[in-house]
Amino acid sequence: MKKILLPIVGLLLFSCSTKNKLENKEDSKLFEILKQDEQGGANIRFFEVITEPNEFKMLLNDKELKRKVAEEDIKTSNFLLLNMGEKSSGGHFLSLESVEETDTEIIVDVKENYPSGMATSVMTYPFMIVKINSKKTIRFK
Repeated sequence: MKKILLPIVGLLLFSCSTKNKLENKEDSKLFEILKQDEQGGANIRFFEVITEPNEFKMLLNDKELKRKVAEEDIKTSNFLLLNMGEKSSGGHFLSLESVEETDTEIIVDVKENYPSGMATSVMTYPFMIVKINSKKTIRFK
């Protein structure tokens, strides 16, 4: 009985897969979050698409991003610099709600997240750098 039951259970476990994992894997090909931190952003809130070669050099000179960005990427990808601006406490961060590709553009929905409870009382400058693996026009939702 055990000899029959064991292969059936094994077959069931290995044959089942979730569709969400596959969908998430496909979605991640469209964009990649290269860097995100509470410190290091700008004093003001702005979302910028980095497309110019001289702006792109700023990314290549960053010691953390050197490993994630190649010079050829400027020809095939757009880069987003998302700044939340100056905040008076910790716990603030940016997240991507969605990144959708249409025939003509990439639509990016950015969400600003705030502390849900007590937070440190220190000035923070949250930011995020995102690589979009497309040269289509970027539109922020």
